[in-house]
Amino acid sequence: MKNQSNQIALIYIILLMFISIIYYKSLQDYTYNSSYQSLYFIKDILFVLFSGMLLKFILAHNNSKSYAIYQKLKDTNQKIKESNDKYDIVAKATSDTIWDWKIQEDNFSWNQGINNIFGYAENQIGDTSNWWFDKIHPEDSIKMSIKLYSFLEQKTEKWQDEYRFKCADNTYKYILDKGFLLKDENGKPTRMIGAIQDITKQKEEEQRLKLLETVITQSKDSIIITEAFSTDRTIPKIIYSNPAFSVMSGYLFNEIIGKSPTIFIGPNSDMEEYQKLLKAINNKEECQIETISYTKKNEQYLVRFSMIPVYNSENELSHWISIQRDISKEKKQEKEKEKLIIELIQKNKDLKQFSYITSHNLRAPLSNLTGLLNLIEDIPIENLELKEILNGFNKSTHLLNETINDLVKVIVIKENSSLQKEAIQLEHIFDKIINQLSFQIEFSKPIININLKKVSILNTNKAYLESIILNLISNSLKFKSENRKLEINITASKTGNTVIIIFSDNGIGIDLKRNRDKVFGLYQRFHNYPDSKGLGLYLVKSQVETMGGTIDIESEVNKGTTFTLTFRN
Repeated sequence: MKNQSNQIALIYIILLMFISIIYYKSLQDYTYNSSYQSLYFIKDILFVLFSGMLLKFILAHNNSKSYAIYQKLKDTNQKIKESNDKYDIVAKATSDTIWDWKIQEDNFSWNQGINNIFGYAENQIGDTSNWWFDKIHPEDSIKMSIKLYSFLEQKTEKWQDEYRFKCADNTYKYILDKGFLLKDENGKPTRMIGAIQDITKQKEEEQRLKLLETVITQSKDSIIITEAFSTDRTIPKIIYSNPAFSVMSGYLFNEIIGKSPTIFIGPNSDMEEYQKLLKAINNKEECQIETISYTKKNEQYLVRFSMIPVYNSENELSHWISIQRDISKEKKQEKEKEKLIIELIQKNKDLKQFSYITSHNLRAPLSNLTGLLNLIEDIPIENLELKEILNGFNKSTHLLNETINDLVKVIVIKENSSLQKEAIQLEHIFDKIINQLSFQIEFSKPIININLKKVSILNTNKAYLESIILNLISNSLKFKSENRKLEINITASKTGNTVIIIFSDNGIGIDLKRNRDKVFGLYQRFHNYPDSKGLGLYLVKSQVETMGGTIDIESEVNKGTTFTLTFRN
């Protein structure tokens, strides 16, 4: 800069000197006084030199000022660059979305965060405040706008609010928005700069914690939270208890905070269980014990006490959660239940014994009566009234004998929970039963369709299966409709290890709306048939279930009945 001012001054002097010489030469041509000419020439030379020095001084001074201004601008630009770099680094480090609102011009600008966090491409971003307000959730928009404009009216510097902001994919994120207001010399707001933080995860965590708090406070189980460690080798000190614990123990919240749960131990507490709990705490293991605890009024109650370790994000033990339940009533009910079960078992044994004794004591007289009746049959009886009485007595005796046999069968079924199983040819079993019922079949002349092609062998108890088939076919024959020819259909199928046998007929049926719960009951009769004892279906169900199977019935009055038997093969 200095050389440049010297060069300008030198050029100025040379140029003026050249003009002065030309001027001096011109004067020589028109004047004759040479002394005056020399004087004027010296004066011009001095003026040129003086003005050149003055010009140099002025230029040098201006150059110094320009250089100072230039250096200052350079330093300012460097500071601005450094500030912008720091701004970009901070924005990236905090993952904030920075916005700049020039209020007077309503000009809005965003940094890269609007894309990184909310997914907006550059061509999707508006440059006015309307675009900003349009992205605020409708439920938050009015509240946020009122707070913002109230802040602008008050002309305070700092503002913040929480609201939901729409993303490019039309979902919403919870955000924390902080703003700083810039004003002119008159205090009028001119510019506002803000930073948006995504707090969606924090909000979700808050909601989850509120839900957990509600669960804990509303829980009927007593819950306490303790510190992680104890300095005196006991259960760590309590830092929280829910209302249910106060109800159970009688202690208020502030009466137990900072104290160890050992205050609930009394003379009848199980110290072995307590030592077991201490060992688990020392090993940082979950533990559950049952012991006697004491209330504030020194009343004892039986409690199921569990301690569960809680670890923080760094996998360090931070707390223990204890869930406690008063099981005094539960244990009392269990003892009453056990006592009742023992009594029922004993009564059941007594009933079985009574049934055995009764059936044994009745068999001898019945055998005698049957023998006498057989002898009387060979004696001619002329008295018709006496003959009718004897026939009725004979019939009643046989019915009583059948009833006793059925009761014995029921006792045997109920007593034998495990049965001997064998591979049975279903076709042979059905042939045998059809032969046994040949008289009844000949009398009713039904259509019997038996399809056993899909299942040839069933691994089960042979005697029980024969009894089941006999009872079901007998019932179809016994309860046939008088208005149509009886048709009996029997099919067997297999699915995996399951065998399904279906018996269906078109007999008189059963009203299941009234009698479904009674169908398989003992001594349940649904038709006025003299030969019906109400034992057949009870025996069938008992035998099926003893064999590990199930039986189901579908029936409609005057249309027929279907039994579905399911066995594991």
